[in-house]
Amino acid sequence: MGTAVNLAATYIFLPTHSPSITLPKQYNPICSSQKFSKISSYSKFKNPISVINASTASASTEKREVLLPLEVSEINEKCKKWVWKGYTINYFVYPGGNNDSSNPPLLLIHGFGASIAHWRRNIPTLAQSYTVYAIDLLGFGASDKPAGFAYSMEVWAEMILDFLDEIVQRPAILMGNSVGSLACVIAAAESTRTLVRGLVLLNCAGGMNNKAIVDDWRIKLLLPLLWFVDFLLKQKGIASYLFDRVRQRDSLRNILSSVYGNKDNVDEGLVDIIKKPAEDEGALDAFVSIVTGPPGPNPMQLIPKINLPVLVLWGDQDPFTPIDGPVGKYFSSLPSRLPNVNLFLLEGVGHCPHDDRPDLVHENLLPWLANLPAS
Repeated sequence: MGTAVNLAATYIFLPTHSPSITLPKQYNPICSSQKFSKISSYSKFKNPISVINASTASASTEKREVLLPLEVSEINEKCKKWVWKGYTINYFVYPGGNNDSSNPPLLLIHGFGASIAHWRRNIPTLAQSYTVYAIDLLGFGASDKPAGFAYSMEVWAEMILDFLDEIVQRPAILMGNSVGSLACVIAAAESTRTLVRGLVLLNCAGGMNNKAIVDDWRIKLLLPLLWFVDFLLKQKGIASYLFDRVRQRDSLRNILSSVYGNKDNVDEGLVDIIKKPAEDEGALDAFVSIVTGPPGPNPMQLIPKINLPVLVLWGDQDPFTPIDGPVGKYFSSLPSRLPNVNLFLLEGVGHCPHDDRPDLVHENLLPWLANLPAS
């Protein structure tokens, strides 16, 4: 779900969400999208920013078998448990039949309000060549939601690194969406071990909540409302009432529709994926802690410390982290300054590209993975 956790909360006060943002030409340094397939290594990209749409991806997509999403019931049945610092963490591993053991494993990290099942459209395709792990962050999905816990980006990053160390036990590619992306960035920047081989960032968040992005005019306009929401959420009775409204099916469907470009993928299954964990004991505490807590480190501070290959995929119709906002502008500037970073803009795609348009994500992700330098 969304980067703008506070904005999700304010949905209950607003008749509609912010409109999707159109990419201004001055922030759209486009190169030929055909250049990608001719590159043998990430380090050879000179200006790897491309705009990808359905027609760009169609030729390769026709050649690749389109696999059906995993059923949520199958994911739930095959999930495993890992005890981390006394908390039970839910995770999933999907080895696939044709995995090459020389390929690095992938670890998928969901965004706010989501869970392992948010990757149901991606796991079958990725598992054709890679061992795929996915995890429910503490406070989400089927992982524990401890009462009164102080959630932070740093806690999730530490959890990711410990999971790599204890469960995966091999250097892995971290792939995250929204706050999951930011958790991956923090983990990679803080790791003193060779646990991370690369990063795939899907509409990376600027912080755990919008307190980190005060120089965006959109946030400035809403800042008084955001602080008012913080105040209300610290009142237990009010917080419970507001959270009950947010997690209603109609509210969730409207929020999801506002952040997806492909409305066909906002189905009842997706609503269930978001709604069911929100009914758990401890979900309200997690929601309040994340919305009202400190935003944590921002990617602008951390990316320069990372020398690993980084693939950034960004939906250009994201109202939560728009490409012309501070975070989007920063990531747009990276390919011309850092040789290890490649960025692709996905036309007509919203905040959750992997579920919104998985075909466009796979079209750019799989060649990048295949061309990673050998460890």
